[in-house]
Amino acid sequence: MQVILPKWGVSMQDAVLIRWLKAVGAPVVKGEPLAEFETDKVEVELESPASGVLTRVYASEDDIVDVGAVIAEIQETP
Repeated sequence: MQVILPKWGVSMQDAVLIRWLKAVGAPVVKGEPLAEFETDKVEVELESPASGVLTRVYASEDDIVDVGAVIAEIQETP
């Protein structure tokens, strides 16, 4: 499953990745914090959209990420 940066505010166009809270290869549970982002107004935790294993990340700390961009992949587990 692709993890996509959502739009948290009406005027939001991008966000800065502050840090990953999970490493590649780590198990993740749907709803748990996956990464921290800073928008022009607030810091926000991005929650995992699925349970499984974080298999790949496409953004690094301090990267500016556009809304709708794929930032990671999770291999879902049943």
